[in-house]
Amino acid sequence: MESSPTATPAAPSLQDAASKMVKDMHFVGIFAIIYGIIACLTIVGMIFGIPYIFVGIRLREAADGFSKYVEGKNEENLITAFNRQGRSFFIIKVLIIVGLVLLALYIIGLILFFVFNPEIFY
Repeated sequence: MESSPTATPAAPSLQDAASKMVKDMHFVGIFAIIYGIIACLTIVGMIFGIPYIFVGIRLREAADGFSKYVEGKNEENLITAFNRQGRSFFIIKVLIIVGLVLLALYIIGLILFFVFNPEIFY
């Protein structure tokens, strides 16, 4: 019994998918850089602003590496792109952890403030 080929919807090619991903990575990279610059306008904002600038730079470098890989099929470009993208994700992960720790400290501070200052409610 012969197997008949089944009709599958046309899947986007690797080049099409990579092209869309590169455009999105460039956009997110530019947005992260702009957000970082705006956050750096305040001294406290520099804590998050400077790392966001590096996230944007790494994402743009990763996007360039992916586009070079698609153009030339050079494995070194692909490895570089994944390394840059991994580095940007690491920075984002650290920012998330720092943000959660600061949020927890803020909530604990509020609770302690209201516990030791009950006259505020009267």
